[in-house]
Amino acid sequence: MSGGFWGSDFALENGRIRVRKTGVVLRLDRALVEEALVWFAYYVPVRLRGLWMRLTRPGPRVWFTPDLPRPWYLVWASAAWAGVRPARRPEEAEAAFYFDDSARGATPNAGPGRRINFACTDVTKSRVARVFEEVFGYPLMVDPASATGPLVEKGEDNGVHDGRIVQAPCPALPGKTYQRLIDNTETCEGRTLVADLRTPCVGGRPVTVFIKKRPVDDRFANHNCAVELTTPEAVFSPAEIETIGRFCAAMGMDWGGLDILRDRADGRLYIVDVNKTDMGPPIALPLNDKLRATGLLADAFVLLIRQEPRVGAA
Repeated sequence: MSGGFWGSDFALENGRIRVRKTGVVLRLDRALVEEALVWFAYYVPVRLRGLWMRLTRPGPRVWFTPDLPRPWYLVWASAAWAGVRPARRPEEAEAAFYFDDSARGATPNAGPGRRINFACTDVTKSRVARVFEEVFGYPLMVDPASATGPLVEKGEDNGVHDGRIVQAPCPALPGKTYQRLIDNTETCEGRTLVADLRTPCVGGRPVTVFIKKRPVDDRFANHNCAVELTTPEAVFSPAEIETIGRFCAAMGMDWGGLDILRDRADGRLYIVDVNKTDMGPPIALPLNDKLRATGLLADAFVLLIRQEPRVGAA
């Protein structure tokens, strides 16, 4: 996997880094540099494995459109691990993958019959909440004007990590969506943490789960104090796994990561975000577990590529 010079993806502005595609702004500080070094220790073995696989056991060709994933995306690492080769033109590819790191988009009317994520063109928070209620049968979205108590206010777009708790009733702001506040807290060594179940799904089925933990005061940040790798069966019931699959199908998502929370009060699952261009594995996950998860996702990705196109698929 390649894709040109990464520096063109970013702009340096007043000591901050802006991601050109999404507009997300990152503060250039010591913590960011340290995370970059940890990520690089993961990138090197994945890159070397990818080069070896392409020389010895080259995988299928995939046409990514409109963008080619960069190395910090989970699909890049999984594809490299499996020896998947990016195709320059759709007619050269065994499968096409719609890769657009924005909440809304439009797919091209081109590519081979095997098309991945071509039906997943809207992952805004409000659509996620509507589909969630249709599939799971209970609501996540809340009308802030008529509700009472604490709610979560979020922007509609991907990766902005702008969530905050507001007190209802309150007016709905433009470009914001409102969700119930899920109590996903737990106590660990005297600290109160929140536990997010980041769940990569391939072909409509959870492949692995990253249990991400962070202090409750940083619940909307992306800096985890600990991450554990586990299996879907260890945290979800068979019925929940089946329902997660139906949710993926309703979203049109063949590949992507779900942010799932389990409420302490009622034990129910809540899918609060869909990431069709998910990054990872999480920085705080130990390296051996990063590589293990990458291998599992790589195997699932190749199986997804080689599935027969679904009748009526986009």
